[in-house]
Amino acid sequence: MLELKDIGYAVKDERTGRKQDILKGVDLCFKDGTISVITGPNGSGKSTLIKILMGFERPTSGKILFDGEDITGISVTERARKGFTIAFQQPVRFKGITVKKLLELACGKKLDTEGMCDCLSSVGLCARNYIDRSVDGTLSGGELKRIELATAIAKGGEVFLLDEPEAGIDLWSFEDLVKVFEKLRDKTVIIVSHQQRILEIADQVVLFERDKLICAGKREEMFTKLTQRPNACWRDIKEN
Repeated sequence: MLELKDIGYAVKDERTGRKQDILKGVDLCFKDGTISVITGPNGSGKSTLIKILMGFERPTSGKILFDGEDITGISVTERARKGFTIAFQQPVRFKGITVKKLLELACGKKLDTEGMCDCLSSVGLCARNYIDRSVDGTLSGGELKRIELATAIAKGGEVFLLDEPEAGIDLWSFEDLVKVFEKLRDKTVIIVSHQQRILEIADQVVLFERDKLICAGKREEMFTKLTQRPNACWRDIKEN
């Protein structure tokens, strides 16, 4: 189980010199074997929370517990060893590294053709067309996003942090994307998303607004609350 206790994160405003809160007073629990979807307007701290969970940023207050252990101060590498896996909103490009090499680095072993097919077909890509391609600007944003998801699946782990995984997905159907998440349901999956279809598979929905955790709860309960809020983010969800 992953727990956040009174998490806060603030930065110094370079123009005014004053402290600016990005997150404050966040208390959350992510249970094993559940999918949680974090939603809310842009700039409300959702992506910052994902970076804090992975260790890219350190909270200015509060602590993070993983299976009862305080991991607030440990590094990204140490969290990866404990089973934390992340997929970014904007996929990282690796000039000179092929898709095959990237997948092998992720899982820590050599992969045969069948293993490559398993990883790439799960995100709608044909291994034969991609294993020798470089992970660089020759790939489209959608291709990079799928390869990043395949890399996360190849690495495995216990906690999957996915920041707007649907971004850049065009020809690949949403239903296939959802199937990938369903396969991870025995893990702790935390997704940042505005999409209603992704919210519909959540066990827990979390709403952020203006640096604050507004509310969190079971999907059915939260859908009722979201429809009652004059929230532009929810209208976007409804329209999509």
